[in-house]
Amino acid sequence: MTAFYRHFVKPILFQSDPEMAHDWTLRILHKLSQNAHLLATFETFYQASPLPIQVEGLHFPNPVGLAAGMDKNAKALPAWPSLGFGFVELGGVTYHAQPGNPKPRMFRLPSDLGVINRMGFNNNGALATVQQLEEWKKTGGWPKVPVALNLGKSKITPLESAPEEYAKLVHCFWRWADFFIVNVSSPNTPELRKLQGAQAIDHVLSAIDEEVTACRAAHPTLPTRPIWVKVDPDLSNPELDALMEVCGRHSVQGIVATNTTTWRPQHPSDSTYSQTGGLSGAPLRERSSEVIRWIHQRSQGKLKIIGVGGIMTARDAWEKIGAGACLLQVYSGLVFKGPTLVQELVAGLSNQVCLHGLKSLDQAVGKGLPFLAEED
Repeated sequence: MTAFYRHFVKPILFQSDPEMAHDWTLRILHKLSQNAHLLATFETFYQASPLPIQVEGLHFPNPVGLAAGMDKNAKALPAWPSLGFGFVELGGVTYHAQPGNPKPRMFRLPSDLGVINRMGFNNNGALATVQQLEEWKKTGGWPKVPVALNLGKSKITPLESAPEEYAKLVHCFWRWADFFIVNVSSPNTPELRKLQGAQAIDHVLSAIDEEVTACRAAHPTLPTRPIWVKVDPDLSNPELDALMEVCGRHSVQGIVATNTTTWRPQHPSDSTYSQTGGLSGAPLRERSSEVIRWIHQRSQGKLKIIGVGGIMTARDAWEKIGAGACLLQVYSGLVFKGPTLVQELVAGLSNQVCLHGLKSLDQAVGKGLPFLAEED
């Protein structure tokens, strides 16, 4: 199936505009999501082997999840586990529906396995997404893996009103999300990254804390929903320390490291690097691993980490685990490697666990163990 994607599907997709290819793929997966027999067929081809891990009371059948941005409006929610994913992150969702930034706004860097986007949280809004989630629940399409909601600020919402919007989003999705990811780090919404400052993030998390308390009182039979904060890779170490200190005072269980970067190579290999927006994929791998390592060490492992950024191979995935991530996410890797990527990553991680003589993947988190070949 990997060869089929590389030689037949990928060339067709790469002849079209990246966003058009993305939308076409989602339409196909939306149709697939409505057919249980087709989902079962896909699962026979793409299902990953079990590599379970428990994080913050949630059971993940494997540690590889879908990153935010791929399925903003939950249109293909039932399909992702059939492609092997151990969890799914939907969004980013803003309270208000918005079209995002002008097109074109997504660009491939094929030679470097990178993507630049300046989408700008284009999505149907919270209420429409809730309706879609209700539909999946009603029709039996709800997945058996954890579902996260990536929460963002609407462009029309003033920065000083951001705490209220994040709280409203938690309220809207409390019955649906297994955990929340507070996105204050996208480079594509004006001034959003200012919310990572100590005072600003304190206000956001205080508002979320209050809403969490209210939701737990209103829905006492539901488990609480862990809160994670997504950070940008362009923060300095002192800025990361300040953000972590604030997170420690609130109900934050983890960090997603990292969002896309505004950094560009000093000697770019492709003129596409001149496009504005966030860079993801292989060029981000090293920096995202540095951030993961710093957060894990500085928090002494107390903050759980979802590692995302440039995961294309099992070696990349193992690097993130060794740096301190307990869960992983992919997006750009799917574009370049195809739908067998999750299966390959999980198999590779399982192999490393075996080669190192470990009982479970969590024993490797933050240990910096080398990537072993079979003969080693």
